[in-house]
Amino acid sequence: MKGKRWIGFVALRYVTWGRKSSPSPVLSVLGIATGVLALTIIIAVMNGFQLGFIESILEISSCHIRLEGVPSGREAELGARLCSVPGVVSALPFEEVNVLLRGRQANLRGALLRGVPAEALELDPGLASKLDIEDGFFDIEDPGSIVLGAELARHLGVYVGDQVNLLSISGGIREEAEGGGQVYTLMGIFRSGFYEYDLGWGYVSLETAAGLSGNVDEEDNAEDDGKISPVFGIKLKNRWQDQQAINEIRKVLAESGFDGEMVSLVSWREYNRAFFGALRTEKLMMFFLVGLIFVVVALNIFQAQRRTVLERREEIGLLRALGASDTAVRLVFAWDGFIIGFTGAALGLAAGLLIALHIPAFFTFLETVVNFFVYIVNILSGHLPGHARANEFAVFSPRIFYIKEIPSRVIPHEVILIFLFGFFSALLAAWFASGKVSGTKPAEVLRYE
Repeated sequence: MKGKRWIGFVALRYVTWGRKSSPSPVLSVLGIATGVLALTIIIAVMNGFQLGFIESILEISSCHIRLEGVPSGREAELGARLCSVPGVVSALPFEEVNVLLRGRQANLRGALLRGVPAEALELDPGLASKLDIEDGFFDIEDPGSIVLGAELARHLGVYVGDQVNLLSISGGIREEAEGGGQVYTLMGIFRSGFYEYDLGWGYVSLETAAGLSGNVDEEDNAEDDGKISPVFGIKLKNRWQDQQAINEIRKVLAESGFDGEMVSLVSWREYNRAFFGALRTEKLMMFFLVGLIFVVVALNIFQAQRRTVLERREEIGLLRALGASDTAVRLVFAWDGFIIGFTGAALGLAAGLLIALHIPAFFTFLETVVNFFVYIVNILSGHLPGHARANEFAVFSPRIFYIKEIPSRVIPHEVILIFLFGFFSALLAAWFASGKVSGTKPAEVLRYE
């Protein structure tokens, strides 16, 4: 048989007209589509949660690169030099101190205060994007002002304008403060979306933090000899280019006369290795477990194709008698797998992206449908004695989960990988199942027909 156009025609006929006794093509397409749909949505939601946590940690806490060990006195000059490094967005000095806070309520609450420049939100756009100021302003210019996380303020029972009693755990408490504590005015309340920061973090001016930690002379507020400058939190345009940025920063430090042995540069990969490694392992395991759907569907396609080869022995024998090679006949069934895999993966991907990009609306619709049936059940059971009224259903209830809405993040290369998994699982299953074609002998088949 000359030409190869007949291969696609025969394969399409087998798929569209179906087999003699089974709707396997339709079920196989639905199986692939379901797997791609489920994996696309699950990975998108997982990315939303994980990347939200990672970005909050990097933008608020650890930064992309931490620079420590620089002698004091040249912070302004060094900050300007660091910002001139290619790829660096900001270089914000900060200092941290552990404190005990007390508001209107008598109970104490431990917190970490981070001292930053008064114009921190202007200097660091990444920090500004993650701190949602719910009430008041991010105003720490006055030495007696403080900004607290929303959950911490709620726990202390304070609002903007209220007084907060502070006791440093790190030393440096002013002797004139009554009871060893200091009084600060709450100027703003922020929410980061990360519960740990909202419950245990606050911001003060850099000078205030230095005083609380004992780095400033109490009498004349002068710098102590040998005082170590604040840590520099460096943000990059692309956090994956951290090693390249570290090399460039070392060159800048060397040109500025800083001792390279005293200076410490730590990448975000090292600083958060355990946490980020756990998130990566969780994602890989979820990808693997949900991906088992493709294994089940591939086995179904494999068995269906093997059955098809047996059912169509007469047609295979006729094709072989007309001059079709073993490879050409196998390609008919491989094209079956191609059509099933591509159609199922395309349908699943389209539906998955549609839902993943509109996750809040999807879950709102799902909750509405479920709550409608809950409402019907409550009405029907209302006439029964001793019945218990069912509560409204919520996928991610705010009473349990610390989120306002369900996050979702679609990463293009992961979407392509999911599509290829679904496509090749069907294609390879069909190809291996068609191996029995080579054992079909035209003479024997046609002799008994």
